[in-house]
Amino acid sequence: MATFGLSLRRRSLLLGGVGGAAALATPRDSAMAAAPQIDFDFDTGNALDINQGDEAVGQSPATVFLNPSDEAMWAWVKHLSAIAWFDAVAPYHPTAVGVRTRVGRRPSSESATNRNMNIALLYASYQVIKAGVPEQAPGLAQLMTVLGLDPADESVDPTSPVGIGNLAGKGAVASRERDGMNLLGDEGRRYNPRPFADYTGYQPVNTAYELTNPSRWQPQMAPHRRRLGAGVGDKGVFTIQHFIAPQLGLIKPYTYADPGQFHLAPPDHTDHHRRTAYKRSVDEVLEASAALTDEQKVMAEFFDNNTAGIGHSPAVAARRHGLGLDGWTQMFLTHAMAVFDTLIAVWHYKAKYDAVRPFSAIRHVYGHRPVTAWGGPGKGTVHDLPGDEWASYLNVEDHPEYPSSSAAICSAAGQAMRRLLGDDVMGWRFPIRAGWTQVEPAITPASAIELHWPTWTDHVNDCASSRIWGGVQFRKTVERSVQFGEQFGDQAHEFMRRHVDGDVED
Repeated sequence: MATFGLSLRRRSLLLGGVGGAAALATPRDSAMAAAPQIDFDFDTGNALDINQGDEAVGQSPATVFLNPSDEAMWAWVKHLSAIAWFDAVAPYHPTAVGVRTRVGRRPSSESATNRNMNIALLYASYQVIKAGVPEQAPGLAQLMTVLGLDPADESVDPTSPVGIGNLAGKGAVASRERDGMNLLGDEGRRYNPRPFADYTGYQPVNTAYELTNPSRWQPQMAPHRRRLGAGVGDKGVFTIQHFIAPQLGLIKPYTYADPGQFHLAPPDHTDHHRRTAYKRSVDEVLEASAALTDEQKVMAEFFDNNTAGIGHSPAVAARRHGLGLDGWTQMFLTHAMAVFDTLIAVWHYKAKYDAVRPFSAIRHVYGHRPVTAWGGPGKGTVHDLPGDEWASYLNVEDHPEYPSSSAAICSAAGQAMRRLLGDDVMGWRFPIRAGWTQVEPAITPASAIELHWPTWTDHVNDCASSRIWGGVQFRKTVERSVQFGEQFGDQAHEFMRRHVDGDVED
């Protein structure tokens, strides 16, 4: 099988998550890819449904979901996939109008089954993956072949599901080839392109070796490692962070004109000239680090995996409400718009405020003096940890601290789902086996636990708090980011409704 080592059960192709089919294949699956076994009915199945069978329960996020390097890249691919899906199904809907591709409406007889829509969705996904994450394309191509489809079919016949899917996928990609994210990697250079590289000229005030301004972001130098702390990298190799995609704040959003139109107060809680507030922010991080529970560590890792903690939530809601294929595409479009447009505004302010991360602030306040905090994998809480040896539970992300991207997009997505579904009920349960974490494998949690979010509000609150538990953001930052993000959820829902109702200009 070609996906995460999980069986592909009837009615499921595991195309959700990070831009759907982007989550299909990873190197670890290559040994298992020779003999895929898939039972899928195009007429009754749902190619967007992520089926978490018994094999998925309690596994580490890295073994179940593709974990992209950062929210910026994850959201960019996710939103293109969501648009491609919506546009691929719109011709089979009585009123919907595509976001980027306007294919003529198909006869009602073609909308009576899921077959054409499923075929269109797979081809739309493939076009996005080839352009955005080409290293994932072979896995999806293999899956399509197993299902009897020809991934090399580049038809753009607007009367066939293959053509509609290809048009939708190509249209989504084409709309963003020159959107400012530097997809082609040729901004400011003629040779040797660097896709998604910065071209804005951003330079940090501080270096990884010296904190000259304790209010501003300092790139972290750390051993080469995987995203979560216990991943093994190249011995003796140390890496220095670079602000990932600072140009994201410059690209055009879908639901508003200018990110600067949304007010966000400066991060006065990490202004080192306000010494009392600065130290309070530092001490709040240390207090959370010292008091970490197994459940908090699990949630820190769960939400740090964008696909698992955030990207999977619309699928949970779609199943709970028994939505059909068109409902799934509407759900994913709403969620993706909420996340993507929030991140544009978040990145605008990250670049503007360029705020310090906790690891730098703790070293600035305490130097070599001892603090009480989590002492590292398997060490528990210690009381003699030199401040300049403190480390966050989670790996620090490659961008300034304020505002919190995770807290803001969780808030936006939660509000978008409340608007779409008409209530705050979530009802998501996720069992976790003992020893599940990657930072403390075979240690944490000490026994099996179950994560449970009765409401979207609960999910948002835990998502935001997980950044504090992970030691990567300040309490005041996540509180403000939740408030900041919610407004984008309303706009995403209204955007989706206009396209479903056909109330958009040509």
